[in-house]
Amino acid sequence: MLADALHTKVGDLVDHLRNTRATPPSLVDIAAVTEVLIGTMQAYFRSIDTEIYREFRNLSDYIARARGEIASLRPSDLKNERLPRAGRELEAIVRSTEDATNTIMAAAEAIMASDPAPAVSERCMEIFEACSFQDITGQRISKVVETLTYIEDRVARLKDALGAEHDAPPPEAPPTGDRALLNGPALEGEGIAQDEVDRLMGTPAPAKPQASQADIDALFD
Repeated sequence: MLADALHTKVGDLVDHLRNTRATPPSLVDIAAVTEVLIGTMQAYFRSIDTEIYREFRNLSDYIARARGEIASLRPSDLKNERLPRAGRELEAIVRSTEDATNTIMAAAEAIMASDPAPAVSERCMEIFEACSFQDITGQRISKVVETLTYIEDRVARLKDALGAEHDAPPPEAPPTGDRALLNGPALEGEGIAQDEVDRLMGTPAPAKPQASQADIDALFD
């Protein structure tokens, strides 16, 4: 190979100069050595350039793959819709469990007040102890919300750093059929309020006009 050939050529020149040490080197010898050294240096720098190019190429391919993977996540959708929605759903769970726990504890207190028997009081105390789960649940869900916020921030930074938004696939088509009905429980401020539902259910249906004798006769004609 080129490096081995250059090494052999330099070795031959060195041996030649050693064998003719008694006489000063000629201009031809000096030119030959210079030529070999220049060729050696060129080969060396070409190998460095090739290695650097290969490293940069690998780095470029890695960044391109990262951009594609981040773009496939639809970072704007994650930041603006999915992660905030997940956080609100978890916060709604905390509020719902807190309300349910308060209702259970109030009912247990009312039972203790109405029946002070030891057995009843003991069972009510067990209810109070069991309701302590709500505080622990709220703390754990709060940590999950913090993690989602951290992920949201990091995904947004990666998107901005790599410009992945330009490679994002087209938005997903809205669900149709039965999937369009699977929205789950509405969050506060969404959907139809319970008072509105009660009002609609309590509104009597409009009375149908009575059919005249002429209408009845027309049915049998």
